[in-house]
Amino acid sequence: MFQVLPRIGRRRALQGSAAAFVVFGLLLWWLLPLGESSPAGKVVFSTGTQNGVYQRYGELLQDALAEDMPRLEVDLRQSEGSQENVERVATGKADFTIAAADAVDKYRTEGGRGADLLRGCARLYDDYVHVVVPRGSSVGSVAELKGKRVGVGQAGSGVLLIAEEVLRAAELDPKKDIRPQYLGIADAPRKLEKGEIDAFFWSGGLPTGAVADLSDRFDIGLVPIDADLVAKLHPPGTRLGHYRPAIMPADAYGKAQGGTAVPTMAVANLLVTRAGTDAKLTEGMTRTVINSRDGIGEVVHAAQRVDLRTAIYTDPLHLHKGAQRYYRSVKP
Repeated sequence: MFQVLPRIGRRRALQGSAAAFVVFGLLLWWLLPLGESSPAGKVVFSTGTQNGVYQRYGELLQDALAEDMPRLEVDLRQSEGSQENVERVATGKADFTIAAADAVDKYRTEGGRGADLLRGCARLYDDYVHVVVPRGSSVGSVAELKGKRVGVGQAGSGVLLIAEEVLRAAELDPKKDIRPQYLGIADAPRKLEKGEIDAFFWSGGLPTGAVADLSDRFDIGLVPIDADLVAKLHPPGTRLGHYRPAIMPADAYGKAQGGTAVPTMAVANLLVTRAGTDAKLTEGMTRTVINSRDGIGEVVHAAQRVDLRTAIYTDPLHLHKGAQRYYRSVKP
């Protein structure tokens, strides 16, 4: 039987219904894409060599982006490394990449095509320069690589750029004073293990899986790069100010270091795009990179170094306007 509610009861019922409607509306706003939808389409992300940190980082970032921007397709493209990555983005062959700051600066200084269009999204983590030799090698310094068979990285890689600069700083001609082998991290460890080379250069996050795996099955040593040698890389007025003295922690490669820290040098890695890349997309990409730090860092330990406080420092590149929008949104 239908019953008429008292006036006060009707008022309370209406107020309760209104409150429930507001809560329901808020839930819809949170759960459904009623506002701006996430970016859609396809982007190309240039990574690095098969066993390198760039490639693994890209794979994990691709997974994080699938969660954050499910309508976006991310096509990962392997490369030889930083120098090729920079050229790809500058010329429109890729939309995003990771590249070392020195490779970015070199491309800009040399007037590479599209260099003025390059923009930064975030400073990520530092690469540490490795000079790997068999344990017991007579090579105790970079200068002592003279006459040796040395893996210096592949053409187009950031490793090759750094190896040649370090060798010149040690007063060695990288093409005449050593026997250069243009090998990447996929091949150099195996060649060293077989005795086919005497040393190899690598520049990557700590620890780099391929070097760690080599140290588990073969006794290696790490040649120090002291601060005096690093200082020769960036005298006043030169473009090489992106290199800095650094210390490879004693536990980076366990028994390979015998519990001793190794002096070396480091260079920052940047997340790079072009000026014309959609601002909303770039904002979302930057947000995912920062927010996925801990998850990616569980696998790629170098990613643990991504820090919101330093991410905005993308020298020598200006920040993309989408990245600027993100950093403003999270500014305290």
